[in-house]
Amino acid sequence: MAFEKEIHLANCLYSYAIGQNIKKYTLRDNTFSETKIGNYELTRLLEKVPNSNDGFPLKITINKDLDAFKLMITDKSGLRAVNIFKSEDNKMLQDKFYFLMDSLVERGIFTKKEA
Repeated sequence: MAFEKEIHLANCLYSYAIGQNIKKYTLRDNTFSETKIGNYELTRLLEKVPNSNDGFPLKITINKDLDAFKLMITDKSGLRAVNIFKSEDNKMLQDKFYFLMDSLVERGIFTKKEA
């Protein structure tokens, strides 16, 4: 998956774009870690029951130039993309995803618009 300026996950209510005033220190303050090649990465497990280790990993990677990113939700192996927005059974996971993304929008890392 290539880095993109704007991403819309299938069946998600919003599309997300990289914020214009994003700063490296803001990423570090929001628990992004710097990779060996200089990108910034955040991984969170979306779980229905906290600390159950039963959920889907959300991985956000922002390139070192801070102008594009990758956003994906995968199965536990990290190999296949998962669509948590397809079914109402995943309402709790959807709410956790939106909550996390809204906090990143508030901090200027991303912007969002209705899809």
